[in-house]
Amino acid sequence: MKSALSMMFGVAAVALVAAPLTSYAGGTIAGKVTFAGKAENKEFLFSKFPNPKFCPQIPDKSKADGDKRFLKQIEVSKDGGLKGAVVAVVDIEDKAWMDGYAGTEVVAAFCDFQPFSGVVVNTRPFKVENTDADADDPKSVAGVLHNPHSFTVKGSSSATGFNIGLAKKGDKLDKPVTFRGGAEKEGYFRLQCDQHEFMQSFFLPVSNAHFAVAKDDGSFEIKDVPAGKHKVVAWHPFAGKAKKIEFDVDVTDGGTAKLQAEIK
Repeated sequence: MKSALSMMFGVAAVALVAAPLTSYAGGTIAGKVTFAGKAENKEFLFSKFPNPKFCPQIPDKSKADGDKRFLKQIEVSKDGGLKGAVVAVVDIEDKAWMDGYAGTEVVAAFCDFQPFSGVVVNTRPFKVENTDADADDPKSVAGVLHNPHSFTVKGSSSATGFNIGLAKKGDKLDKPVTFRGGAEKEGYFRLQCDQHEFMQSFFLPVSNAHFAVAKDDGSFEIKDVPAGKHKVVAWHPFAGKAKKIEFDVDVTDGGTAKLQAEIK
């Protein structure tokens, strides 16, 4: 009898261990960023900058047409979706995550900084790699010279972070982001090549892992957000005069909070 009882308890214990336990790491914020305005391009003539034969070879032909290069400042889908907007939870400061952030990475490819938009973490690394070389130009066989120049921007003022030339293919830089005086709470980080003005990228400072960059149609998804009420911002470096638009979002464990974020 004792043996039978022991076996029954043993089977029950195994059953309890094997039973799936419902556990959530938080919830999801998903939705779409829209813009009430129109798409905007800034035009540059390749002939006014170095490497006028190499730079037009950029694979994305929407950025080049004959002798012109386009900086696609605002890209809007047919239904108003805003590409490249950054959506971020701003009421959480995760110091452990910030300290462990490996850095933001940018690639210079065919005279284009990629990505166009993203995030940075104050005091953490910002990395740029030059992948360009022009076999048809004796001066650029070893590499097309790019000169990444960073700025921390707050309102109408900006301050230089680093200004470093990358002369050869494979050259890299690795420098910390340096916002001062709390400017990371209100400003953003801008990168521009001093050799090719149309090479520009923009980054929103964040303090936690809960962010996303809107896709071509403006859609985004942020997973594993702690349950509760949160402040969320939507930001774009050109749309809405680069002002952060704030929203209140209520996230439930295992649920999806919908956010339709309009930038005007």
